[in-house]
Amino acid sequence: VQLVESGGGSVQAGGSLRLSCAASGYSGSLNAVGWYRQAPGKQRELVARMATGGTNYADTVKGRFTISFDNAKKMIHLQINSLKPEDTAVYYCNAVYGDFGGEYDYWGPGTQVTVSS
Repeated sequence: VQLVESGGGSVQAGGSLRLSCAASGYSGSLNAVGWYRQAPGKQRELVARMATGGTNYADTVKGRFTISFDNAKKMIHLQINSLKPEDTAVYYCNAVYGDFGGEYDYWGPGTQVTVSS
């Protein structure tokens, strides 16, 4: 599975961005998709994740971020509204793919989001 993010950039606080992730190199369906982020000096953290069991968001982004997945187009999106300076980070797309033989995590190279106050 190959993942490539796009849509990052520099915005002012209160602005919006839509991150996209193009998935390729697999057949059938992904088991789960998600977005993670890593700020300088911090560990990578979950932002939003969508799986068969449902969708969950980090508490810090609930109500502002929305994850979506177009299975036909193999595109994973993250709509980010009401951006805050603390949202500044590299955002990574994640996909889980596999079957009873094993599930594997796949990652994109990341896209930078910078929010200025």
